[in-house]
Amino acid sequence: MAITGDSLSQFHVLAVDDSLIDRKLIERLLKTSSYQVTTVDSGSKALKFLGLQEDEQSNPDTPFVSPNNHQEVEVNLIITDYCMPGMTGYDLLKKVKESSSLRNIPVVIMSSENVPSRITRCLEEGAEEFFLKPVRLSDLNRLKPHMMKTKIKNQKQEEQEELEMPTIQSEEQKQPVQQPSSQPQPESQPQPSALLLQPNNNKRKAMEEGLSPDRTRPRYNGIPTMV
Repeated sequence: MAITGDSLSQFHVLAVDDSLIDRKLIERLLKTSSYQVTTVDSGSKALKFLGLQEDEQSNPDTPFVSPNNHQEVEVNLIITDYCMPGMTGYDLLKKVKESSSLRNIPVVIMSSENVPSRITRCLEEGAEEFFLKPVRLSDLNRLKPHMMKTKIKNQKQEEQEELEMPTIQSEEQKQPVQQPSSQPQPESQPQPSALLLQPNNNKRKAMEEGLSPDRTRPRYNGIPTMV
């Protein structure tokens, strides 16, 4: 299915920043670009919105999926600040990429500090872009290709799954269902006696006729004559 201009305006971006000013700025820029926007002020709230929560009773670095809190609105991209109290943008990036259900969502990191090692670490972890603050409208124009790529990939995956379903069902239908037989099937037993015994009977009859005294001694008027 082709992506039209109308569907592009339905892209949903989750913006994460602990600064109210920066959060309002990125929200305004995203709405100017015709994106739907949801803003949260921490990485933990972002995880809750995405349907991921930290398991407080186990390893805090291992998120688990909470089906009751899974977001009803599809998120097409996450843009998050790097420096945030509690959970950093890098930590949020790692948790998203570790999730089997969310790893395909593009993640973009923002930071007011130009630290090359930080930028490299985020990109190696799976971030699509690293923007320096203040974010400009020209920066957000680079988001659309990432969202289109992911959307097309997801659509192809869904179409492939739909094509594979009838194949799996047809293969299951072809498999014969073997049920145990409660009674013996006499007709399945070969009965060669009717064919094999008839020649034997004929042969035996011929032998008996050949050895009969009536054959060896011809009769004349009821009196046997020696040959």
